[in-house]
Amino acid sequence: MTAADADAAALPPEARRARCRGLLPGLLAWLAGLVLFLPVAWMVLTSLHSESDAATNPPSVAASLTLDGYRTFFGAGGGTSPWPALINSATAGVTSTVLVLTLALPAAYALSIRPVRKWTDALFFFLSTKMLPVVAGLLPVYLFARDTSLLDNIWLLVVLHTSMNLPVAVWMLQSFLSDIPVSLVEAARLDGARLPAVLGRVVAPLAGPGIAATALICFIFSWNELLFARALTAVTAQTAPVFLTGFITSQGLFLAQVCAASVVISLPVLAGGFAAQDKLVQGLSLGAVK
Repeated sequence: MTAADADAAALPPEARRARCRGLLPGLLAWLAGLVLFLPVAWMVLTSLHSESDAATNPPSVAASLTLDGYRTFFGAGGGTSPWPALINSATAGVTSTVLVLTLALPAAYALSIRPVRKWTDALFFFLSTKMLPVVAGLLPVYLFARDTSLLDNIWLLVVLHTSMNLPVAVWMLQSFLSDIPVSLVEAARLDGARLPAVLGRVVAPLAGPGIAATALICFIFSWNELLFARALTAVTAQTAPVFLTGFITSQGLFLAQVCAASVVISLPVLAGGFAAQDKLVQGLSLGAVK
């Protein structure tokens, strides 16, 4: 018997039952994590199979591994290169995220630290813009883009992604900035700091984790957006999700290629989340405990 088992046996029955009850949430969390991770692991494994092995029913788990799907994705087989689409997605995601933060931070400041009149009405107005289904605005946006010669233009997607993510960013940043002590802002104002200096030197450093979490979520939304990108782009401004749909055909097998493309397209988001995981956890937990 180990020392840990001896300590557990020495506990009273009530303490042992409480300890077992405390282990249950952790086990359920691990089980939920494994269940959610299983499709991702299956996608990665399928991407390493040949098309014939990936299409078997039931799937052949022990089939030989190959990188043919990744070679096809990167155009090694004479196909279209994915780099223009990946660059377009990065351009739209990074630029729209920077614009969203630039516009949302002053708005959140006005709705939390120095609230304007009827700030709750303004906040709910921001939220109400997300209640309209995105597909309902597709036709007007398409007609506008056609009449202004903005079809297949990446900057139109930048504007659309900025407008789509701005309400979410304002709501998130408002909840983060409401935890900043007003006395610090007032002290900076008494020292003669103007609004840009207050936002850049006082508010932004204190709300850094929240800003990082908001930026990552806005970037993910922009990177994954498909509806407008599919309808408003063709070749020049094609994004990564649109490029991914090109592997789905009505003839032949394509499952391994689609999985390989999905893995590659998911890597930038996973890398960004892994790099900012500490800030993301801190940001999403701000305001949770008052």
